[in-house]
Amino acid sequence: MSDHAHAPEAEKFDPSKLGGLPNVLLGAGVAGLAVTAVGAFVVGKEQFAYTYLFAFSFFFTLIMGASFWNCLHHATDSEWSVVIRRQVENVASLFPVLFVFFLPLLGCVSILWKWWDVQPGVDVLLDEKQPYLSHWFFLLRVALYFVVVSWIVTSLRRHSTKQDEDGAASHSLTMRKLGIGGIPAVALTITFAGFDWLMGLDYHWFSTMWGVYLFAGAAGSSMSLIVLIITALKAKGYLKVVNSEHYHIMGKFMLAFTIFWAYIGYSQYMLIWYANIPEETVYFIIRNQGNWNFLSTALVVCRFFLPFPVLLTQWVKKAPERLRYVAMWIIGVQLLDIFVIVIPTLKKTGFSFLDVAYAICPLVGIGGILAWLFLKKLTANYLFPTKDPRLAGSLNLHN
Repeated sequence: MSDHAHAPEAEKFDPSKLGGLPNVLLGAGVAGLAVTAVGAFVVGKEQFAYTYLFAFSFFFTLIMGASFWNCLHHATDSEWSVVIRRQVENVASLFPVLFVFFLPLLGCVSILWKWWDVQPGVDVLLDEKQPYLSHWFFLLRVALYFVVVSWIVTSLRRHSTKQDEDGAASHSLTMRKLGIGGIPAVALTITFAGFDWLMGLDYHWFSTMWGVYLFAGAAGSSMSLIVLIITALKAKGYLKVVNSEHYHIMGKFMLAFTIFWAYIGYSQYMLIWYANIPEETVYFIIRNQGNWNFLSTALVVCRFFLPFPVLLTQWVKKAPERLRYVAMWIIGVQLLDIFVIVIPTLKKTGFSFLDVAYAICPLVGIGGILAWLFLKKLTANYLFPTKDPRLAGSLNLHN
């Protein structure tokens, strides 16, 4: 156990430094959701359903990725990430709020997931996927996703903040158990939620690599989000305990999942195209025609070929002012990835400017409110764990 007497001074964020930002975020969030709701009557409920699912899925992957990093930290008894862990916890603990944002999708089930209204005996492929694709089991899985992961992330944050008060090592032992159990829970959630909400947009299509593909994007983009948050806090004069060595490791994780995403993406594409099974190839056929082909090509170039050589250099990974630009880029291409996954199911021949413009509304709506809630969590507790027994190792990091 470390000696807390030699720990750095605890830091709390001064809300006055935020100025009017919380009100701006809340206002933008409410306005974005209001315009999205009004748009449902202007552009149609079908356009609303797919666009809203796109925005929801983007933030779902970011928060699920943070949940994974949080669980991994405790499961591996990691030292390096102690000083950044509180911000990982703050992002991950937003997961329960996602249930509220999921509710509008329950009103669009028959629009998004066409199997919902198909009667038994009409489609032999659907009959073979029963009872998995059934109303009761679908709703049960939704409940399990939110209940289980919400309990894990809120429990981890609660024990972490309590340890700031009493310094009890028992919190670390409890969090380790939660982390070990949380990793498979998070993995199963992102996999089966991906099956249900994204692969289920075309219930004929299937890929055994789908869950891993979504996980690769979620892990890389969420680590990029943490880089941006930490860098923003340092720019305000906080988190001096975070140094270039911590950025180096975060940059290496960004590089690792850039490579991993490319590997999984190529493997999925190659195996499906080689097997040439109509139920599988339809996914890529749609995304390789019209102006979707441009976005699909841009995704490959921007997600791997551009960030890969940049992240190879320590010159970038150890410099916050440079790494943050790569982080913004990766989050941007994660957004592009989810757009290419969801919207082509509705717009098979190509997208229009209206599709892009309308998609911004729920992004601003959900993102604004989530950012507002994040800032409330940011100011509620210390910016890094102050009595974690591994804090000394994090402060003296060398890699």
